[in-house]
Amino acid sequence: MRWLALCCKPDAPAGDADALAWLALSFTPRVARLEEGVVAEMSGSLRLFRGARALRLLLQSRAEQAGLALGATAWAPTALAALALARCPGGPASGRLGERLDALPLPALSAAQAHHAMLARLGCRHLGELRRLPRPALARRFGPALLAALDRAYGDLPEVHDWLTLPDRFDARLELPWRVEHAPVLLHFAETLLRQLCTFLAARHAGVRALRLGWQHNAMRARDVAGSGELTVATADTTRDLTRLSRLLAEHLARTTLAAPAGEITLSADTVLPLEELSGGLLPGRTDAQEQTTTHALLERLSVRLGPARVREGRLQEDHRLDRMQRWLPWPAPPSPAAVRPPPGPQPTWLTEPPQPLRCDAQEQPLYCGPLTRISGPHRIEAGWWEGPGALHTRDYFVYRSATRGLLWVYHERFPDTASSSSGWFLHGVFA
Repeated sequence: MRWLALCCKPDAPAGDADALAWLALSFTPRVARLEEGVVAEMSGSLRLFRGARALRLLLQSRAEQAGLALGATAWAPTALAALALARCPGGPASGRLGERLDALPLPALSAAQAHHAMLARLGCRHLGELRRLPRPALARRFGPALLAALDRAYGDLPEVHDWLTLPDRFDARLELPWRVEHAPVLLHFAETLLRQLCTFLAARHAGVRALRLGWQHNAMRARDVAGSGELTVATADTTRDLTRLSRLLAEHLARTTLAAPAGEITLSADTVLPLEELSGGLLPGRTDAQEQTTTHALLERLSVRLGPARVREGRLQEDHRLDRMQRWLPWPAPPSPAAVRPPPGPQPTWLTEPPQPLRCDAQEQPLYCGPLTRISGPHRIEAGWWEGPGALHTRDYFVYRSATRGLLWVYHERFPDTASSSSGWFLHGVFA
């Protein structure tokens, strides 16, 4: 067996150890928490990742990308030995397991560290010296747990571990070191939970489209203030990009006001969705996944800054009237429940409401800032009668080009109102 022990740095946040265990689960299913560290049995993964050194470097790179404070690592045939070697980075890096463990100080093994003061008075400074003491006397003096830990570390007894499994949903909390009165300050602490979330998603090979950040108000608050608050962050597509989620959360918090100081925050993701891993193309193009992700990230931030009503997306809908075949919804718009037939012709980007009457020349052709050139049409419609009197549309639609105004969407009333002075031509839309 080849065990890899992973330890966080001493100043790492409390949740980094769990995130580190989730990261190890993306390399092997045999991962366990052992005291303050994480141990992973990597025998089945060494060939896949091209050896122990390449696997360790890749894991360190992934931890750095996730923002985890990864400390020392060590390889050994047993989990307890790997953890003991990781606690003493300056110990022997090669040789037999017994020789490497014999040179380690007593605090490298937790069972020996508990009796360190007494063992030091007996002249024991290293594990090798402890192991050479008489076993019956050692068991009577310090109990059988010390001998069992020594035997498991040296491989003389089998080890038993509780393998970690990933939960179905992510839910983490963090107690703040001080009361936070301004919502943007919460981002500094929320990033710790975001790193755990992204590591959890990487182990699940999944992503999220919505996450919820909540906070508990301090007990010293006004009576009319609720005990908690929360905000929901939604993305346009499934993602686990830490930078993207952090920036989007920062935009939401910049526009949030805390009703009272916060003393604790929670981050949860109820729905975890499979994340499709796309292969990178040789040349960039319209199907480039990175380009699409960058565009979505920009639109997400614009939607938060300007408001949902200022960033809209065009969606088709079923209707026989051309001007009602599309509607503009706040971005990102929900997907259509059923397939929608495409329009018979091009749809303008902006509609003129109400339609603007146009003048005609001597040949009864429409004018708008000068003469117009017909591009396509007519497309005749006769619909709307089901909405009652006055709603019937009998029109011929055209696409015209103006030398100064670009492409225009124009229609002609087949049965114009004789009581009005209108020519029957109307401007109904403008193309971008």
